[in-house]
Amino acid sequence: MKINKFYKLLTLVCLAMFCFSNFTIAQTNGTEVKATIVDEQGNPINNVNVFGPKGIQTSTDNNGQFQIKLLSSESVVIQKKGYESELINKSDLTDVITLEKSPFLASEDDQIKMGVTTKNRREIVGAVSSINTEDRLTYDNTQWVRDYISGLMLGVKGSSNIRGLGNAIFVIDGVVGRDPNILNMEEVDQITILKDANSVALYGSQGRNGVIVINTKRGKINKKETNINVRSGFKTPIALPNYLGSAEFMQLFNEARINDGQEITFLPEDIDPYLNNSNEYRYPDVDFYSNDYIEPFVLSTSVITEFSGGNDKSQYYVNAGWNHNQSWVSVNPDANAGDNRFNLRGNIDFQVNDWIKSSIDGVAIISTSKSSFSNLLKEGTSFKPNSYVPLIPVSMIDTIGNPVLAAQVEAARIYDGMLLGGAQQFQDNTPVANAIAGGYQNNVIRSTQFNNSIDFDLDRITEGLSARTYLSFDFYDSYKLSIKNQYKVYEAVWTDDKITGLTPYGTDLKDLTENVSTNDFVSRLGFYGLVNYQKTIAENHSINSTLLGYYNSMNKNNVLQTDKDTHLGFQLAYNYKKKMFADFSGTYTSSIKLPEGNRGGLSPTLGLGYILSEEPFLKNNTIIDYLKIKASGGIIKSDIGIDGYYLYNETYSNGGTFNWADGQSSNRKQTISQGANPNMGYEERIDLNIGFESYLMKSLWFEFNYFKTELDKQLTFLSDKYPSYYNTFRPYDNFNKNEYKGFEIGLNYNKTMNDFTVSVGANILYSESIAVKRSEVNEFDYQNRVGKETSSIFGLVDQGFYAINDFDIDGEGNYILKDGLAVPSFGSVQPGDVKYMDQNGDNTIDNDDMVAIGQSSSPWTYGVNLNFKYKAFNLFILGTGQFGGDGNKLSNSFNNYYAPNGTNKYSEVVLDRWTPETASTATFPRLSSGNNQNNFRTSTFWIYDNSFFKINRAQLTYEFTDNLCDKLGMDDFSMNISGTNLFEVAKNKDIRQLTIGGTPQSRAYMLGLRMSF
Repeated sequence: MKINKFYKLLTLVCLAMFCFSNFTIAQTNGTEVKATIVDEQGNPINNVNVFGPKGIQTSTDNNGQFQIKLLSSESVVIQKKGYESELINKSDLTDVITLEKSPFLASEDDQIKMGVTTKNRREIVGAVSSINTEDRLTYDNTQWVRDYISGLMLGVKGSSNIRGLGNAIFVIDGVVGRDPNILNMEEVDQITILKDANSVALYGSQGRNGVIVINTKRGKINKKETNINVRSGFKTPIALPNYLGSAEFMQLFNEARINDGQEITFLPEDIDPYLNNSNEYRYPDVDFYSNDYIEPFVLSTSVITEFSGGNDKSQYYVNAGWNHNQSWVSVNPDANAGDNRFNLRGNIDFQVNDWIKSSIDGVAIISTSKSSFSNLLKEGTSFKPNSYVPLIPVSMIDTIGNPVLAAQVEAARIYDGMLLGGAQQFQDNTPVANAIAGGYQNNVIRSTQFNNSIDFDLDRITEGLSARTYLSFDFYDSYKLSIKNQYKVYEAVWTDDKITGLTPYGTDLKDLTENVSTNDFVSRLGFYGLVNYQKTIAENHSINSTLLGYYNSMNKNNVLQTDKDTHLGFQLAYNYKKKMFADFSGTYTSSIKLPEGNRGGLSPTLGLGYILSEEPFLKNNTIIDYLKIKASGGIIKSDIGIDGYYLYNETYSNGGTFNWADGQSSNRKQTISQGANPNMGYEERIDLNIGFESYLMKSLWFEFNYFKTELDKQLTFLSDKYPSYYNTFRPYDNFNKNEYKGFEIGLNYNKTMNDFTVSVGANILYSESIAVKRSEVNEFDYQNRVGKETSSIFGLVDQGFYAINDFDIDGEGNYILKDGLAVPSFGSVQPGDVKYMDQNGDNTIDNDDMVAIGQSSSPWTYGVNLNFKYKAFNLFILGTGQFGGDGNKLSNSFNNYYAPNGTNKYSEVVLDRWTPETASTATFPRLSSGNNQNNFRTSTFWIYDNSFFKINRAQLTYEFTDNLCDKLGMDDFSMNISGTNLFEVAKNKDIRQLTIGGTPQSRAYMLGLRMSF
């Protein structure tokens, strides 16, 4: 109840913020003001934007002149790309206004918001990539942040893994640890990737794997905007599982039984009716992935509105949106209603007085996902096609002369002319009946976020001094509403093609109460305060220093220990003539995961940058417009990899019981599972980054970074220090060490030729990770992890299938391996089983023969984006790829689809099974009705190349003319058609694109309209 009241209150606050900020006094005629805008040389500047109050806008003509009506207390904003913006009150307006040209990469558009600090791109000495969304969303209208990062941001593998180190921490509007999935891209103003130690230093322990900073939009002075973005379309599955039908399953299962020397399960007369398919209800052939149960396409719709504006005293931004996705399950649309998401954001900035300004942000999001209790996409992986018929047509029931059966039908619940089907041995496995009559579950997720910042201009104390406080509160709540009914299913008794009897199972009983259960909740409280001092000394020397104090705590459902992160941060940046830069940053971190005495850790970093293009020998170069070299290094001490609290203490637990006093009494043993280590310390990231960035021929941006990172002193149990009988007494030790090194290349080319503009972007990341240090006691060196890729897959090396001539046959017809062949220790084998290499020559195949057979991580990843604009048309294409990594068909995510074993359901892969007739062409082992321990082991047989290149998305946009927009009362109006997951090139595309037991990978086509007022 309190939470619901809080949501209502937050909604009212957001609306009040919007109404308050949108309030204006009655319009008066004002006074006409004229002025001329010139550059520092006195030359007039045309096309300078001049923004007045209440949305009034004008621009300068070829003579640099403009005119606008203003009240005595009003101000104007003067802006032009490449120049420093000006906010001028009417009383301060002069006849001639001089705009200063911004240094390259030092304008307002080049400001990089790094979470707790802001720098312009020119000053940054670390490895930082950033993208502004304002000019991109029109032609790249994807709505999910992770999709936007993948392929566009340099140095990121996927959507959050920076340089292969692991998942980076997200910082949204200065708040560490927020989930980017709650955002829509229309809210986002800028995305920044902080990759090297110097860039992430102020985030302390949490910045170990890198930081992804996201800043949402805010209102702007004198810029009143209303934007509407509507998208609607459909998704089609790229691939669905292809399981074999009833007749094939029965025939092949008989073959498996024969291979095992067992009697067949299905007689020919049992299989024949399924082959003839004479009666689909008597002889079912059920496929939950057919159009009978799964939609051939699903609809998707989103509507997002934005309102922003303000004056020099207060600015506001409001975003409200709705997104709906239809369910893939077509059975019972009332229960399988799909997903709905509603979001409301309000950001407001206001001036308290002439030295204090503040901001208040509020976010409320409610997501619902309503479905039946049976997920047919999951159930279809195990439900055999011949089990029973899920629905029985009433029209096939013969009640003539059978009043008992007629009464039974009359009393039964009928669904669209069907009774719910079942069988005695499947009373607890009736997924279709459960989907239709079992009720529903509605998973609800509520996210609430609030943050407040207060900025202090302390020039009155000393020029250049400022301070900020930032307070944030997040609450995430997930719960389930459900109605769970009992229902009756029927098994039909057939006479010829008529149903002459029904055997019922279960009871019809509706749940009259909607049940509520908590799934999860997370509450987070964060605070940081900082003091900043900027000073220019003797014109050429500038310093910028920051002192930061940070605190974050998070409580989770069913977790007693509160996660806490605290640190002090310090940054001192120096530049000489805005061409030579030095940045010393560091933190002093405190961790409650470590023992007392070891809880503090200092993380120092240093970065250097030098803009060579400012030197005389390159100053007037016609090719090199800009060139900066940079280097950074440092140590980040972190407890992120310490997965738990009190790991430095001994851990005791209850063991078994023992008797004493001649068995008259008993006590319980106390066992130890972990020893103590009072010297446990931080893990360390030791980092080096060397690179350069350049702008060539006024059209090509080129960036290169070489990096080397060591993750040292990672916690582990030492195997080579303690004998095996001491395992339960082993403490955790700081020992393991990984090395990550590689390079990244970023390219962007832009060129305009008359009405045609082309933009090409590319980014390449090569990252290898090597295990440098491990505690190992392997008998054979080839099984050691040291020196190998950290994502190495260890398994057996296959040598094809055993052939018939590899065996002798004894008197009872059993297969006996010939002398000289290594004997598997995983059970007896026969022709058609997988043969493995004997690595150590002991004539036995066992776990000692496992070697590195691949790696799950791809060292090479890349992205390419193309943007072609001709007059009103714009075509955008984004492609991504990777190579060098491997996948494993035995992964649990495949649900035995590629490796059906024993009594598992058969998929299409078994059609290429080994038989004596297909021995030379088979790609799947012989079938077995038992649990084959030999064939389904991690080995090269099941490893596949996971390389690919795909077109993630493409969008064609048409922007309507200014004349039409004026007639419609709009500032901008565009229409677009887009597609996602359009195309893929991969050796194993059929494996990569198939999802087993869950939501299928889909190809989406959307029509969108964007309007601005």
